[in-house]
Amino acid sequence: MTDSKNINNPVGQGGGQRKKLSRAERQNNGPHRNLDRQGAADRKAELVRKMREKARAAEGAGQAGDDTAES
Repeated sequence: MTDSKNINNPVGQGGGQRKKLSRAERQNNGPHRNLDRQGAADRKAELVRKMREKARAAEGAGQAGDDTAES
């Protein structure tokens, strides 16, 4: 089987012509990346929110324990 060295002409690959990629897509900045970045931002925001809630709960429990120790 002959393989072509040109990325836009995959001889013998069975897939026909390859889609010409835009410059942004070649740099892995295609339209799918925006969705990936949005999902990552959502996950990070959720994680930060959970960590803050835990910190507040621990802080509240610590203050409650200090109050009983002082009296």
